[in-house]
Amino acid sequence: MSRQQDATGVVLTGYYSSGTDCAGDADASGAGRTGRYCVQSRPKNAQEKPPYRRCNSQDSLDELAMDDYWKEIEIIQHSREGEVETQEELQLKVPDEGEQEEAWLTEAGLATLFDESASDPEDSMVLLSTLTRTQAAAVEKRVETLKQTLRKRNRPHHVPDVRDIFKQPTVEGEQLSHVSKPSSRSENRKGDAVPDENGAAPVDQGQAPESETVLNLEVSFSEQALNSRQLLKGSAAPSEADDKLPSFRFSQDRTGMTKVGDLAPEDMKKVRRLALIEMTALFDTVGIELKTHKALKLKVKESGLFGVPLVTLLEQDQRRLPGTKVPLLLQRLICHIEDEGLDTEGLLRIPGVATRVKVVCQELETKFYEGLFPWESLKQHDAASVMKLFIRELPHPLLTVEYLSAFISVLKLPTKKQQLQALNLLVLLLPESSRDTLKSLVEFFQRVIDHKEQNKMTLNNVAVVMAPNFMFKGFRSKITEQEEFAMATGTANILRLLIRYRNLLWTIPKFIMNQVRKQNAENQRKLNRERAMRKLLKKMAYDREKSDKPEKYVAESDIAQGFIRVQAPQFLKVSMAVQLTDDLQASDVLTRFLSQDTSLTVRREDVCLYEIGGNIKERCLDEETYMKALLELNPSAEWVIKSIQR
Repeated sequence: MSRQQDATGVVLTGYYSSGTDCAGDADASGAGRTGRYCVQSRPKNAQEKPPYRRCNSQDSLDELAMDDYWKEIEIIQHSREGEVETQEELQLKVPDEGEQEEAWLTEAGLATLFDESASDPEDSMVLLSTLTRTQAAAVEKRVETLKQTLRKRNRPHHVPDVRDIFKQPTVEGEQLSHVSKPSSRSENRKGDAVPDENGAAPVDQGQAPESETVLNLEVSFSEQALNSRQLLKGSAAPSEADDKLPSFRFSQDRTGMTKVGDLAPEDMKKVRRLALIEMTALFDTVGIELKTHKALKLKVKESGLFGVPLVTLLEQDQRRLPGTKVPLLLQRLICHIEDEGLDTEGLLRIPGVATRVKVVCQELETKFYEGLFPWESLKQHDAASVMKLFIRELPHPLLTVEYLSAFISVLKLPTKKQQLQALNLLVLLLPESSRDTLKSLVEFFQRVIDHKEQNKMTLNNVAVVMAPNFMFKGFRSKITEQEEFAMATGTANILRLLIRYRNLLWTIPKFIMNQVRKQNAENQRKLNRERAMRKLLKKMAYDREKSDKPEKYVAESDIAQGFIRVQAPQFLKVSMAVQLTDDLQASDVLTRFLSQDTSLTVRREDVCLYEIGGNIKERCLDEETYMKALLELNPSAEWVIKSIQR
């Protein structure tokens, strides 16, 4: 067996049966598993790629055989035979020098650092004031690189010195440090490390590093990586060459976990910016350079079901069913596959009949929205093939062009814990349409895997079979065979992690939530100052204070007496006083509300207790949230019960 380490750190091998060489035309299906392994190479004078033979490409996880991947490639190629390509293939562009830094700063909400007319500079300064030391270093690096690039081009520029960017501005007599400081009301459990003023957990030289089974969401991931590097300095990095995916759990947070979808759009915008900065800081800390790509504009279909941009398709669906977050066609295909039974052997692996699949797609285009498609006649394997075709025909890949290489680069991180942390941040960075659709798919894949004893589809099998469908259309014509080996194993492994840790990856880390709260608190102080000025100018201060005082007095009075007041205007309930105890959870509040009014027909799972105002726009509370701990974190919040917006 011969192995070659490519630039991405993936070990690539190709299997060929005895009596054939890498350039031979003999079938290398690997029956009997006798023969040798080598990296498939491409002749220098070849005009196009040679026909693909089924080879076994492995990374460091020996169990992950790639035979099914190449079979799936063959099936996809066969299904396209005789087709006339009517849609442009996605074209990629590598950003020019300096262009990547400009795009990064813009996406991070820091465009004012190189373009004074971009947005409100005060918003940028508020964001900068919440950053940890590693996050600040990531921003400094991009600003300095951009500054040097503009200097090379002799272009006039207004990029400030990094020392000016992170100087400490004075606001209302307080200094805003460029480092995010932990709240004095930290809800760390007994025995948890309390972050220092740089957002980093203190290093206890007498203790071993934190167990890999625990995910600390209160301290910046990049700060944790920095501390781990310091702890492991002088010793070998921990080896994770085995194929066992460890079990992870979150440390308990009394203020409640925050999932994607729990926050208002305004706060999710802040989360996304912080996730970008934190992800970049994490990769910088471990010394991995991220390369981004940009998709050139291409003509795409503006209607229909297949080959339509995900956002366009969802707009179509939302006109028929408001609030739709996952394409209706994909939902219906998944339901049909499940209705037929998940015990079918080879589900997702065995293809449907190509001619039937083409006819089904044509019928769906004309009959789906009218409700005339004959679902009862659709065979299960055909439905699975249609689902896979739907995914790979998307004009832009589900993992996005911008972040596809970042997803693959996750595997370069030295530990599974850091890989999981990076994936968590990348999931937060995905557009909402891609993130929701991806979640629906990985949950479905897990339900298929739950029946592996019957259908013979393990986690590895599902990941390998589905991986080719997550590539962008036409990618194989743009890369070498060796790059494809790396992309194949990389995508399959990333898909394994997305499925395995699906219940963790769609969570917003608490340290990011704390940074969002700090931004909101500062913006609220700014708003209050402007409001006070308007009151003074309009001579309405007295009337406004008079109308505000009774409500404020009642709220403060309730809290002082050990109560919180919960409102439910959607259900015609003005308010409900709930006694505040150390053990009171959000679930207790909902139980009391639903038990008080038996006339309500709403289901428990359709309502949520929301935290509104103060240092958060709106947040649907985890039912295990301890209300007293959250009240200490956000004393100005209001508590409202209302229906969940799905």
